[in-house]
Amino acid sequence: MTKAFRTLDDIGDIHGRRVLVREDLNVPLSDGVVTDDTRLRATVATVAELADKGAIVLVLAHFGRPKGQRNPEMSLSPIVKPYESVLGRPVRFVDWDVATEAVAAMQPGEIAVLENTRFFAGEEKNDRETIDRFAALGDLYVNDAFSAAHRAHASTEGLAYVLPAFAGRAMEAELDALQKALGEPQHPVAAVVGGAKVSTKLDVLKHLVSRVDHLIIGGGMANTFLAARGVSVGKSLCEHELTGTAEEILDAADRAHCTVHLPYDVVTATEFRPNPPTRTVNVHEVAADEMILDVGPAAVEALGDVLKNCRTLVWNGPMGAFETPPFDAATVALARTAAALTKEGSLTSVAGGGDTVAALNQAGVGDAFTFVSTAGGAFLEWMEGRELPGVAALAR
Repeated sequence: MTKAFRTLDDIGDIHGRRVLVREDLNVPLSDGVVTDDTRLRATVATVAELADKGAIVLVLAHFGRPKGQRNPEMSLSPIVKPYESVLGRPVRFVDWDVATEAVAAMQPGEIAVLENTRFFAGEEKNDRETIDRFAALGDLYVNDAFSAAHRAHASTEGLAYVLPAFAGRAMEAELDALQKALGEPQHPVAAVVGGAKVSTKLDVLKHLVSRVDHLIIGGGMANTFLAARGVSVGKSLCEHELTGTAEEILDAADRAHCTVHLPYDVVTATEFRPNPPTRTVNVHEVAADEMILDVGPAAVEALGDVLKNCRTLVWNGPMGAFETPPFDAATVALARTAAALTKEGSLTSVAGGGDTVAALNQAGVGDAFTFVSTAGGAFLEWMEGRELPGVAALAR
């Protein structure tokens, strides 16, 4: 099957050629120690393959938000040592002041990390001068940073229009998975959308009702939909001003023959803290002083049955206040059901978004889904049906 974009399989002989590789090295640092190296590990397949083929590999990345100013606290230099240990090979650090000379001195197979691209004001403005400055260092461009693909920046989009452009292995895997999930999925398709507020996921919900067969709504946003249906949600987090919008989404789902699943039993407490006294009640029995903090076990079992009849699942956001025990129970139970169905081969499961990754890891199934995207904003914009500039720029 011909892909809509060129990959490393199309790149040809690159021995001695300079390849600019956009990666996401924006990892959490504490006292010089990388506390989560997931993003570093995601780059290994592409960077190692290019180096093994004799390319001079020049990694472009941003770190933090220096807003176009040189800020020593946002230098990429502290990332180099941890990155070396993840890659298992030497990595140079190159400052922009000496970039031309440093790159000219590099040998085939060597790897360098260039200083923070956002030290240039023109990076986020995607201006031609900055694009040309980056492009002058390379012969080819590889974008491997899906998590930054929703940004039209010089290093994420602009370079793809001035150098031969290819998708790296992580980008390729991400785009293949997303195509299977919503582009050309096997039906029936279910989407789990959770999180605190409807307002942050309005566009996602509006887009999904026309694309999926089952829309499972959890988290605080479910309370807004329950309120729209006349359910009294007590002291629960609820955007009462959006109940009209929730009704419009429910109506659109009806027209599209999409079944919306809201919890019918819930776990409540009168205070939000770890392990308070709780009640499991029908949604119509929530007391005025109670908060809904998780989906109840009967609803979770029914949702598990829904997934058993589906072929594809897209998941974004937790079912309850999962960071605070015992309100992770619904998220953990449903995630484990999805993981088991994926393992037996009946379900293609794709999940993404920061909270989602944390919730799936908490359930012990982070590596049991078909694909888990570490992207936050880019994954959400993809779920909203938007074109991502960094992906569009790679089209053949």
